Amino acid sequence: MTAPDAGAGATAVAQVPAGSYVPMAPTPGKGQPIDGALGFQDQYSAIGEYGLWMHDAILMPVIALVSLLVLFLMIWVVARYRRAANPVPSKTAHNTTVEVIWTLLPVLILLGIAVPSIDLLAKQYETAPADALTVKVTGYQWYWGYTYPDYGDFEVISNMLPEDEAIANGEPAQLAADKRMVLPVGEPIRIQTTGADVIHSFAVPSLWFKLDAVPGRLNEKMLFIKEPGVYYGQCMELCGARHAYMPIAVEALPRDKFEQWVLTQPGGTLSAGEPAGPPTAAGIQQPESAIPGATGTRFPAPEGAAGEPVPTI
Repeated sequence: MTAPDAGAGATAVAQVPAGSYVPMAPTPGKGQPIDGALGFQDQYSAIGEYGLWMHDAILMPVIALVSLLVLFLMIWVVARYRRAANPVPSKTAHNTTVEVIWTLLPVLILLGIAVPSIDLLAKQYETAPADALTVKVTGYQWYWGYTYPDYGDFEVISNMLPEDEAIANGEPAQLAADKRMVLPVGEPIRIQTTGADVIHSFAVPSLWFKLDAVPGRLNEKMLFIKEPGVYYGQCMELCGARHAYMPIAVEALPRDKFEQWVLTQPGGTLSAGEPAGPPTAAGIQQPESAIPGATGTRFPAPEGAAGEPVPTI
């Protein structure tokens, strides 16, 4: 949902004290990879549950049955038509029944897969309601920016936490971020992505969400999170030297907690204010580097060391 009107916003501000937000602690094994696990992560969106069901109930059984059938046929042919058992080979060149079967069976299998596949694809790109909360995700080399046009148009800059800090916080190393993308739970959210320099890809596996962030283009997709939690992802488009260090941390909160978080952000407001205007793709800009001393870095250069230029790809 978008921000309420000005009167409702003033009431909400009075009821929700600024600075009352406390970051949520992650739940072990929820919204993150598990050591030694096989298959997809548990899903926390309706579309994710549907996609996981299709994989487990349709694709995997079909793959297993086809593989077993092919293995059986190969073993049978080797045993039945080996030289010792078949000294005089048949000269048969055609068998109409067999040819009809091996043509129709794959067609029927593909049709059985196509129906739920097309339905899943259509559901993944359903348009968010007009009053849905909008968040614009901007990919930079090599960090993320999250802009909230409905709540003051402020931007949250998110970098990877150092490994020791992540572990101390009980978060997975190289997936924890210093600033999270905070969203309300249980409502449709319009996610818009763009890139400021090269192509990135915003992806959170446990929410069944992946959308490219392309310079000069604004892509859009709806996200719905079923329950509160912290969900981790990464950039999934090779974007340069530090592509592996662009984690995503999504914190889903009840609506009242989300509004408390909004009030802690510089420029964050619950009143409607002036309309943000039509969304635009991010302009090309100098990335904030994680290399000490580089232009725009949040890490100071060692004393006496000269800054290094920011590499771009």
